[in-house]
Amino acid sequence: MNILILGRGKTGLLVAEVARQRGHHVSVLGAGDNPKASALTAEKLAPVDMIIDFTSPAAVLPNIEACLGAGKSIVVGTTGWYGELPRIREIVESSGSSSGFLYAANFSVGVNLFFEVARSAAAALQHQYFGQIFERHHTQKKDAPSGTAVALQSIVRDASGTELEITSFREGDVVGLHELVLDSAGDTIYVCHDAKSRRGFAEGAVRAAEWLAGKKGFFDFKDVWRQL
Repeated sequence: MNILILGRGKTGLLVAEVARQRGHHVSVLGAGDNPKASALTAEKLAPVDMIIDFTSPAAVLPNIEACLGAGKSIVVGTTGWYGELPRIREIVESSGSSSGFLYAANFSVGVNLFFEVARSAAAALQHQYFGQIFERHHTQKKDAPSGTAVALQSIVRDASGTELEITSFREGDVVGLHELVLDSAGDTIYVCHDAKSRRGFAEGAVRAAEWLAGKKGFFDFKDVWRQL
């Protein structure tokens, strides 16, 4: 495919590298190249088959709207904007839409397995356990808590009816560590995912883009990752 990557951050550039390794033609736009989605016109997007966004909470919504408006499919790895999900879903699912849209708080297969373990572990909260969520990321991360931590919080809430507090740390060059701690008088349960590199995120995003090719509609990576 002809893939356009939005974002020149560490993850965006790694996504570009992985996509090239998988045989795709790749171009990259950074924030300076695309202020307020100004570079995402229908004319400029005409040769593009797929867009992958790893930008910022401030940039991502104009990018999404421009790409969908041009009839282009987009994979979104940027977090911190999920209050707008219902509106974006409506745009994607509107009559005549020719676009596919796929988003994720985290494109790592390991993280999605971690979510499933956490969903099962959340049953402890109905048996006199007290829970907390901790997340650590590098100091350059733009949102806190992380989208992955918010997704974990939602999973635990849906599974147990309990909303846990999230504690965020920003330090050094930590790729991403998420931990669900369930504590009782008798024992403590730790459910943890510690990313060694960003490559798992990048590979998942590219594979998601390959899966989305030719599809229309609104998709969440957590519902499709087993199909990749």
